[in-house]
Amino acid sequence: MTAISLWRWRHIKWPKYAPREHHPFEEDERRWKREAWFALGCFLSGLTGFFSSHIFVHSIAALVCYILAYFFGSWYAVGEAWQHLLKKELDIHFLMIAVAAGAAAIGAWREGTLLLFLFSASGAMEHYAMGRTKKEISSLFRNAPKTARILTENGEQNVPVGDLRAGMRVLLTPGKLIPADLEVTSGESACDESNLTGEAYPVSKQRGDVALAGTMNLWGALEGRVIRPASESSLQKIIRLIREAQSLKAPSQQFTDRFGTGYTWGVLGLCLGMFFIWWFAFHLHPFISTEQEPSAFYRVMTLLVVASPCALVLSVPSAILSAIATGARRGILFRGGAAIETLATVRTVALDKTGTLTSGILKLTTAKFFEVDEERIRSIASTLAALSEHPLSVALRKALPNCPHLDIRNFTSVAGQGLQGEVDGHVYRLGSQDFVKATRPTVEIRHRGAEVWLAGAHPLARFVFEEAVRPESKNTLKRLHRLGLHTVMLTGDRQQSAEEIGRKVGVQEIRSQLLPKEKVAAIEELKRACRSQFRSARIAMIGDGVNDAPCIAAADVGVAMGSRGSDAALEQAEVVLMKDKLENFVLAYLLSRKSKAIISQNIVIALGTVAFMIGTTFLYPIPLAFGVAAHEGSTLLVVLNSLRLLVARF
Repeated sequence: MTAISLWRWRHIKWPKYAPREHHPFEEDERRWKREAWFALGCFLSGLTGFFSSHIFVHSIAALVCYILAYFFGSWYAVGEAWQHLLKKELDIHFLMIAVAAGAAAIGAWREGTLLLFLFSASGAMEHYAMGRTKKEISSLFRNAPKTARILTENGEQNVPVGDLRAGMRVLLTPGKLIPADLEVTSGESACDESNLTGEAYPVSKQRGDVALAGTMNLWGALEGRVIRPASESSLQKIIRLIREAQSLKAPSQQFTDRFGTGYTWGVLGLCLGMFFIWWFAFHLHPFISTEQEPSAFYRVMTLLVVASPCALVLSVPSAILSAIATGARRGILFRGGAAIETLATVRTVALDKTGTLTSGILKLTTAKFFEVDEERIRSIASTLAALSEHPLSVALRKALPNCPHLDIRNFTSVAGQGLQGEVDGHVYRLGSQDFVKATRPTVEIRHRGAEVWLAGAHPLARFVFEEAVRPESKNTLKRLHRLGLHTVMLTGDRQQSAEEIGRKVGVQEIRSQLLPKEKVAAIEELKRACRSQFRSARIAMIGDGVNDAPCIAAADVGVAMGSRGSDAALEQAEVVLMKDKLENFVLAYLLSRKSKAIISQNIVIALGTVAFMIGTTFLYPIPLAFGVAAHEGSTLLVVLNSLRLLVARF
């Protein structure tokens, strides 16, 4: 990608759901190869002209070779400059073309050719680097299905994936990718979900289970009902996050944009002023150079080259794009450069318990009934739970299968408390012990798991659930502590249950029995405490559910768990751990710190080179060829430094 393309931060074309004949990275591959051939033509023509000028004095052949070299070397630069001139903008390509034309005007064909060769070669290398970055991301979704087999009244029919709508019946054969998020209606099989969730083993699928778009049906035939259009599938959510990541600028990128907006005009003004200063104040000939002393125009051309900010323009976006590609390859999606830079300054990490530190899979361990008619109590509990997607409600439904559902009226859901509804004229509540106490106090029973109470006029049942701690949680928190980060667990569970999980994983601070709004207040309090120690310190919040979305939005950096996270959590998050692996947060943090360090290095290299070369040009008449080498060398150095992120090890 050329310098000005990144300066203006143009959107990169990313893959649609259905694969196309040509992927976005293929255009970059063709572009850099064409630029490389043009750069080679410039080099060979210039080299021929150089030897011709030494063998034959006043050789027309040398001039023809140099003109041919100018043609090859300026082909793409002229096109870019012309496009921006039509918009009444001046860019780096304009500066390079102006210098090359000026060099030709004073007979410095050799220096002009060298400039164009290095500029076109660096453009080819930049396109190669950016093409590789996009190829890393495109490869994640290259195998998305193109068509789907649907079942209609007239039999089977193949339709484009983009035409799938909710409610359509889809036939899934073994070895095929699932075209959209489906609910299995018949058949049994297993799916390979490793590309989305990171799960190494096949996940069994039977009636009632959800099969995610982009995963593979392994061995059995399935029939499924489309839950949502392909454009709203889990896979598409991830692709949209990647697309958004390219358009959200990092703070450093915003700085270089502001710096570069008026820089071109400033450089032209400086060069014009120095031309007259060297001409009238230092008595240099305006256009004719001698062996002892270059002309004022020659020195201005050198100044114009060394002052061009190509390296600065590439310093931030090249690093950001490399970091985004590296993260995507490892199951980490950054929602733009700002997320990368902000994550590097995090000092406190708040974590939700259910689904983040734990697996989120709840199992019923105790069921205590306080009345004889257990079957009716089960039906009431199952009916109320069926109207909620809270993890405890889902677990209760699975624990009470095949219970007949009853007619419920006046159903209400109280956030953070529970559910309430009328059955046969009687009010029943399903939820926390405190919520149920509103009808009649219950007997206190000590337990370590999460509990759900059912009560009418008096307590009817008590269900206790336990959830497994993620195997990686303890080691992940240890690594965060070694990195100097403070960890806090925020949960709505009772204190005893929260402390039990906190003890197992080794979290440093526990805040329990929090309602959603209290979690947000806790985040704000942690932010104030964090900034009181370090002004630049930031806080990250890791969660996965709908109830975590406000906290994720309130934190400086919101992190959502996995492709199965709720839409609300994904939309609020700046970072998504795509494969549902908590340990990837450590990788994300280390990658962000490495990226921030490389961005700082790039800016120092770019500004340092420009400042040093401008100062040298003021004090000493350096050759134009030396200025060209320094300018293009710093640009290539910045790009290569950024590409280190593609092979970084953590």
